[in-house]
Amino acid sequence: MFSHWNSEELNKIEKRTLGHYDANAESFWEGTKDHDVTQNREAFLSACIQGKSLDILDFGCGPGRDVKYFKELGHLPIGLDGSKEFCRFARHYTNCPILQQTFLNLELPKAEFDGIFANASLFHIPSQELPRILNELHRTLRPGGILFSSNPRGNGEGWQGQRYGHYMELKTSHSFLEAAGFEIVHHYYRPSGKPRHEQHWLAIVSKSVHS
Repeated sequence: MFSHWNSEELNKIEKRTLGHYDANAESFWEGTKDHDVTQNREAFLSACIQGKSLDILDFGCGPGRDVKYFKELGHLPIGLDGSKEFCRFARHYTNCPILQQTFLNLELPKAEFDGIFANASLFHIPSQELPRILNELHRTLRPGGILFSSNPRGNGEGWQGQRYGHYMELKTSHSFLEAAGFEIVHHYYRPSGKPRHEQHWLAIVSKSVHS
């Protein structure tokens, strides 16, 4: 299952993918700012602790669409992205803290967040590094914290244009999450109302269950 990249190769993969987003930040914003992600946001928030302002990490926040949404609900979101242009855009758009960190080089505090919203981001992590990154996300969640992920479905990994992707179905995703200390609470396929072969996205709500 795993690829076998050395650290230099991994950094090149990440740099190339981020270079694509930096070069296309404005068009990405225009193309995604009006996407209907209501189902994903509600699935995430309904699984989190109720009745409090949540400390949320938007992992792969892009230009800040969802960071701003969470802020407007009264939560305390922090964005994280590896793209310099996305971070610049998100800071201006949201007036929230935005961390410029690449997924392969995270520096996150322990037990800092109630929930992590990883919408269309985790699939950019090569399979060999995914266990380590999921462990780091588990570590920065508080006990019982929620990890939401939504990623394109598939079997395998590689380049699509200038972006690297690792595509998984539910069984494989479950294995990675379980190994990192998460339990799947709920999953669904998107877009809703379509036959399964036209539902190209898999969304998973999982909970941190042990350290």
